[in-house]
Amino acid sequence: MNPNIYLPYISEITDIKQETPDTRTYDVRIKKKDEARLFLSRPGQFVEASVFGAGEAPFGLTTSPQEPGMMTFTVRACGKVTNALNEMKVGDEIGIKGPLGNSFLDKIDSKGKDVLVIGGGIGLPPLRSMIDHIFNHRADYHDFTVLYGARTPADRVYKYQLSEWEKKTDLKLIQTVDVADKEWTGNVGVVTTLFPKLKLDIPNTVVYTCGPPIMIKFVIIELLKLGLPEKQIVSTLERYMKCGVGKCGHCCIGNKYVCTEGPVFDYTEIKGLAEEAF
Repeated sequence: MNPNIYLPYISEITDIKQETPDTRTYDVRIKKKDEARLFLSRPGQFVEASVFGAGEAPFGLTTSPQEPGMMTFTVRACGKVTNALNEMKVGDEIGIKGPLGNSFLDKIDSKGKDVLVIGGGIGLPPLRSMIDHIFNHRADYHDFTVLYGARTPADRVYKYQLSEWEKKTDLKLIQTVDVADKEWTGNVGVVTTLFPKLKLDIPNTVVYTCGPPIMIKFVIIELLKLGLPEKQIVSTLERYMKCGVGKCGHCCIGNKYVCTEGPVFDYTEIKGLAEEAF
């Protein structure tokens, strides 16, 4: 991380993938080698990305790169900064501050355990950083399951990668949509309707989840009904962040600063904030 938290690294967009009509995935590289070596993210962290002339916004990192100075994030165009980013092309420059925040790896040691990842819509991108990490260290983890729900089949991100994950023998991927189209043959319903398809070893399972607030709320309710210990339920709250470094107070929920104390929390840390957070 840059010792000056207010100074962005000048970075180049090296690749863009169109995920849905309003959502794109950006591969980004810090241009100067001496700055790039300071940037090596961990799963769950985020960056502040600056679109010059438009402003900056926090984006969760979606991969766990092994090379310093490289990052990927997925962004839905829904505001001034994100719409400006949506107009950019490969080779354009943006500013990057980070990596910021804590990591999924800081919350609980899930090595040697079963891992269940539950994502909804645009909540899958930050979870993909942990999924990527597990694939890179697959021998460290036992059974690995990913549940992913989206509004429609077209609204799913990483369709190209979901197809690859379905073919893996060391991962169980189950998808669902709220509204099916003519081609959809999978489950229809919210992501919690997939729970009966699971056979969980409750004491030995760690859950990572991210998605719309209402999804997270009911996912946690159902997990608790199953008897999952609160410390073994890990979620992100990055949607509240603005400055990313604890100065603006925008992300303060109760006594928690999401940007500096999070964005990753286990349920024991946020259950008192549940009414506000979810």
